[in-house]
Amino acid sequence: MESLNIYMYLAIAMILGLLSSKIMDKIKFPNVTGYIIIGLIAGPYCLNILTLEAVENFSLIPDIALGFIAFSIGAEFKLSYLKKVGKSPIIIAFTEAVGAVLVVDLVLILTGNDVAFSLVLGAIAAATAPAATLMVVRQYNAKGPVTNTLLPVVAIDDAVALMCFGLSVAIAKSINSMEAGSMLATLIDPVIEIVGALLFGALLGVILKFLTTWYTGKGNRLTIAVAMVFLCIGVSDMLGLSALLACMAMSAVFTNISELSEEVFKQVDRITPPIYLLFFFISGAELDITILPTVGVIGAMYVVFRVVGKVLGAAFGAQVSKAEPVVKKYLGFTLIPQAGVAIGLAGMATSIVPEYGYKVQTIILCGTVIYELVGPLVTKMALTKAGEIEKNA
Repeated sequence: MESLNIYMYLAIAMILGLLSSKIMDKIKFPNVTGYIIIGLIAGPYCLNILTLEAVENFSLIPDIALGFIAFSIGAEFKLSYLKKVGKSPIIIAFTEAVGAVLVVDLVLILTGNDVAFSLVLGAIAAATAPAATLMVVRQYNAKGPVTNTLLPVVAIDDAVALMCFGLSVAIAKSINSMEAGSMLATLIDPVIEIVGALLFGALLGVILKFLTTWYTGKGNRLTIAVAMVFLCIGVSDMLGLSALLACMAMSAVFTNISELSEEVFKQVDRITPPIYLLFFFISGAELDITILPTVGVIGAMYVVFRVVGKVLGAAFGAQVSKAEPVVKKYLGFTLIPQAGVAIGLAGMATSIVPEYGYKVQTIILCGTVIYELVGPLVTKMALTKAGEIEKNA
């Protein structure tokens, strides 16, 4: 297999992904679960059909896929739609994220773990992966109050997660070093990252509106949209901004100021399925299941109590914002997936608080394996119970 080139590996990944979707259809599982499982089986840590070098050569695909996913989610922020759903998504996004952080923090501290370590690990519990959730919603064409609330919640979630992480890490560092300057810098960094990403994305949204008005052909407009997503990802990475938030902001502004937005989003949606398939296949291939036994009791507590915090926090937010009862009952179970942002924050932890970095990173990677395999299935079950996926879908 070593002699295969990257194009053959891409072909193998796509063919295996398509075959897995047929199997998932038979057993009524979401396609995204099949993509992850087949990627895990074919990847370097199982059958090694795709070598570690091949997977590393695909490093561009996850960034591109997450950019398009964020671009798609940002389209849900149409002002007319937000007025209709009200303040619920904003309130729930804060309560479910903060709920996960507080529950994990509390459980870890009460079981005798170091306070600073507990704060760093607990902070990452806020992050939710929008990709798997969005794929389940699209595959089954889910519609209803839970879905309508879910999409804005996962869009806002990353911003809340970044803020929680910045605050928690700053407190953890101050506990260990008592350096006021370093604490202030750690608090300011995520604020700059969030605000900068939103402003940059908003500017690109205005430019995208101008360009799609100037060019009239469907093919030209699609090309412009793709180029703007690439530009948004590239510049955000150069400036240290959140590419996810910037792409969301770009599409959110675009959808509110352009009459052509719906047409452009439809065009983009037609080219993204193979990108998403490859993204989840690669996500599966990157999962090293051999590290699962190393996380122990602390890892198990993180995996379980993060979900408890999400479910309780979402239910509390739904209660406070007077959301529909079905939202209160089921929304929290759709927020289980965790991947890119959480792994990124764990990587940051290794440099910000190196004394806890490796332990935090191992636990988060193990959690990712479990959440990405279980999360899409639980999301489907919750949306089905809520009556937003037809039983014969």
